[in-house]
Amino acid sequence: MYDNPRCVLITGASSGIGAALARALGRCGARVGLMARREAALQAVAAEIEAEGSEAAVAACDVRDREKVLAAIASIEEALGPV
Repeated sequence: MYDNPRCVLITGASSGIGAALARALGRCGARVGLMARREAALQAVAAEIEAEGSEAAVAACDVRDREKVLAAIASIEEALGPV
């Protein structure tokens, strides 16, 4: 674990490599911001990360929409601190 937990942001975190990376970083003690289009899947990944003792925040958005991405980042930073 980190002495000063880092806050990371993972796009595509609802499944596959993104979800696996988010879980691994959570196990290392990072606070994990999760972004993807499927909110229910993001919530499930967040629940797994939190069950292992780390923090997670979810922001559903499509990364092709710049304004929604910026809003999602702001939401995650509000919940977890600066990325």
